Amino acid sequence: MPAPFSFTLPDELSAKEPPERRGLGRDKVRLLVIDRKTGAVQHTKFEQLAEFLREGDLLVFNSSRTLPASLEACCTKHGPCIQVRLAQHLPDDTWLALLVCKAGDPFGCGLRAGMQVDFSPELTGEVFDRDVRIPRLWKIRFSKTGTELIDLIYRIGQPVRYEYVSAPWDLDYYQTVYAKEPGSAEMPSAGRAFTWRSLFELRRAGIDFAYLVLHTGLSSYLDDELDRAHPASEEEYFLSEAAAKKINNARAGGGRIIAVGTTVVRALESIAKADGQVKPAHAYTRLHIAEGHGLKTVDGLLTGLHEPEASHLDLLSAFVAAKKIHAAYNEAIEQRYLWHEFGDLNLIL
Repeated sequence: MPAPFSFTLPDELSAKEPPERRGLGRDKVRLLVIDRKTGAVQHTKFEQLAEFLREGDLLVFNSSRTLPASLEACCTKHGPCIQVRLAQHLPDDTWLALLVCKAGDPFGCGLRAGMQVDFSPELTGEVFDRDVRIPRLWKIRFSKTGTELIDLIYRIGQPVRYEYVSAPWDLDYYQTVYAKEPGSAEMPSAGRAFTWRSLFELRRAGIDFAYLVLHTGLSSYLDDELDRAHPASEEEYFLSEAAAKKINNARAGGGRIIAVGTTVVRALESIAKADGQVKPAHAYTRLHIAEGHGLKTVDGLLTGLHEPEASHLDLLSAFVAAKKIHAAYNEAIEQRYLWHEFGDLNLIL
């Protein structure tokens, strides 16, 4: 094997539809459990999650709500029609977006700075220069801002979908049950399997919850070479005073901090001091976590199964050695686990 995270994922192991459309409840997906110390693997169901947790543990969720971040637009002066995939909201109220031509060259078709594009009778935008760090992204300024813009995006947009998805599933399938703050280009999918019932049962077992927000960017720029380079997008996050207090108190009481998703790990490790303490914060992060990163706050991780050479696998290696992740993934392939946002889950603890 040429690299720790190079492996062959059979096409049939990509989850093409939500579990609910496969005759399962959200919480009926499978769960691959990896022991951080030994690398030992167990195969179970997500609904058995509580068996691996203990009273005093704290689950930290990302409550960012998924935007229908794929928008259709046409150039104002008889130019090409394009797909605009929103990637990131910037502090100056502009957005970074992937512009994909509807026909011909997927990145050509006369795209240029200064283009005016029409999204709907109520919404237009102006295209500015390409992003310096991720040149597939362009900066766009919309004619609306704030809640007015978000409301329009929810009216005219569609979820970002990839080729392995079998149908244009509704946006509701791309939301976690606890999502609140709109802003993610793609679903923070590690928490998708939680239902109100499963959350209630975890509470009864003495497991506490805290919530932060990290608005996720795009997982792919539709460019294999660029995707393999793992450019770190700058993502906005917010940790409240109440959540920071819960995290610090859980650590002080001997509880484990278990991140629900790699986004939560990135946010907390961006905030944490050397002693693991966190404080309220609202900022942007480009933190890239990989093997050798000494985790300061997070003890465990619930995440999806990630495709070959994905940057998320680098982050997993901060919890477990790459060769052990590779061995666990081989078992998952043999056991026919399903990958991607509608697939099965992985607990590292």
